[in-house]
Amino acid sequence: MADAQDITPDKTQRRAASRSGGRAGHAARRGHAVIEQMPWRLPVNHDRPTEPMPPEGVEAIHNGAMRILEDIGIEFLNEEAIALFRQAGCTVNGTNVRMGRDWVMEMLSHAPAQFDITPRNPDRKITLGGKHILFGNVSSPPNYHDLEIGRKVAGTRAQCQNLLKLTQYFNCIHFAGGYPVEPVDVHASVRHLDVLFDKLTICDKVVHAYSLGRERVEDVMEMVRIAGGLTHDEFDARPHMYTNINSTSPLKHDQPMIDGCLRLARRGQAIVVTPFTLAGAMAPVTMAGAVTLSVAEALSAIALFQYVRPGIPCMIGTFTSNVDMKSGAPAFGTPEYMRATQMTGQMARFYGLPMRASGVCAANVPDGQAMWETSNSLWSAVQSGTHMVYHAAGWLEGGLIASPEKFVMDCEVLQMIQRYMEPAVWATTPDDIAIDAIREVGPSGHYFGIQHTQDRYQTAFYQPFVSDWRNYEAWEAAGSVWTPERAHRVFKDIIAGFEEPPMDMARREELADFVARRKSEGGAPTDF
Repeated sequence: MADAQDITPDKTQRRAASRSGGRAGHAARRGHAVIEQMPWRLPVNHDRPTEPMPPEGVEAIHNGAMRILEDIGIEFLNEEAIALFRQAGCTVNGTNVRMGRDWVMEMLSHAPAQFDITPRNPDRKITLGGKHILFGNVSSPPNYHDLEIGRKVAGTRAQCQNLLKLTQYFNCIHFAGGYPVEPVDVHASVRHLDVLFDKLTICDKVVHAYSLGRERVEDVMEMVRIAGGLTHDEFDARPHMYTNINSTSPLKHDQPMIDGCLRLARRGQAIVVTPFTLAGAMAPVTMAGAVTLSVAEALSAIALFQYVRPGIPCMIGTFTSNVDMKSGAPAFGTPEYMRATQMTGQMARFYGLPMRASGVCAANVPDGQAMWETSNSLWSAVQSGTHMVYHAAGWLEGGLIASPEKFVMDCEVLQMIQRYMEPAVWATTPDDIAIDAIREVGPSGHYFGIQHTQDRYQTAFYQPFVSDWRNYEAWEAAGSVWTPERAHRVFKDIIAGFEEPPMDMARREELADFVARRKSEGGAPTDF
């Protein structure tokens, strides 16, 4: 992979610019906001979803998914799940489970079409479903890359903390997904304890638990309960966190992920089921076949969780894309990815389930490819009626790299999407139609100086914090700083001036005591 310093043509300018910090850096050191960003809000998607399939196409995929569940079956490598399916009257042969479509549809009928998740700060409550579309940070890359290091490195706790600070800082990020980079310098047995402590103290937004064994899930539920100052009954009464699991495509759910979801379901916490189906590799090469397989895998698990606790909040996720048939590498932000997301959106509405998609790319550095692929992914989420967008900021190399510059650049796109959704952009009141202003200016004047413009110019249009709208000469005179470098400045300034959100000291101490005790007990096993 090319050294990141080669992204811009002048390495000396890059390094000098990084040291100077720019105007935003001076503002941060004076105690002012690093950037002017949009306020916290839950965006509402007013657009009609893009629906590429006619009704008979939806019915064909539904029938295909039901045939998979009835005739082929799904492997569940979890003894408790097998016992529950047998109790429900499904056909069980070893680890293979076949289930009738009537039973599956009955179970799905219990799942809510919309639900809330309330974190430790109730003001950060999120609503999933309806017309809402919410964005989360990059989750789970093992590696990290920034322009200062200039190469891909294994993730550390310090880097994970910095990405969590970006997660908290940006109002266009609504929930904290998994670890924004795996802190490989923390032993896997206690990693969840350290990262969740960081997440719950650095952030006050909705958090996630990995469903990777009993200890991790139980520990995270207890930590979320403590951080929220909740009794056990209060925690169980409504969702305060969520998990996201992937099936092991094709046609398989593993032991720890199903175990974790069953534990969360019994305690009323939200579950997202997202098959990772790559057409041509783990799924049929046709997008209709890949979507059909993905839907079957997701519904099989959601039906199980509804059987265990009817009405438990569940979401259907899509991670259906294609591989590069020349190399076998995953590809994202492709035309096929976009259509698969839209098709899954149609199926989610058919089943009455909220939907999760992703903002992803295959690019290795925060360059043009990274942004056009991610923009394709994000806009396909908008078009499909998605409610939860995972990995919306910071994702590179097909999920193997987390990048703070990419995080900042993605947040610019997310803010643009949020602005696009605001009703003020397409309002049609008499003042918006502006007949008097048009009459005043006539055929030979301009609109800059008239009162109609003066009353509105400060809020009329989106104002970027990373994009540079100057012409070439002005940009060149200011140092010819390329976009990733501007994003790097913003990242460094945010980290330099970051302050943790308030947290009751007694809760923080109780949380720290819990972490210390669980570490002394050995944390979680690292083998399943």
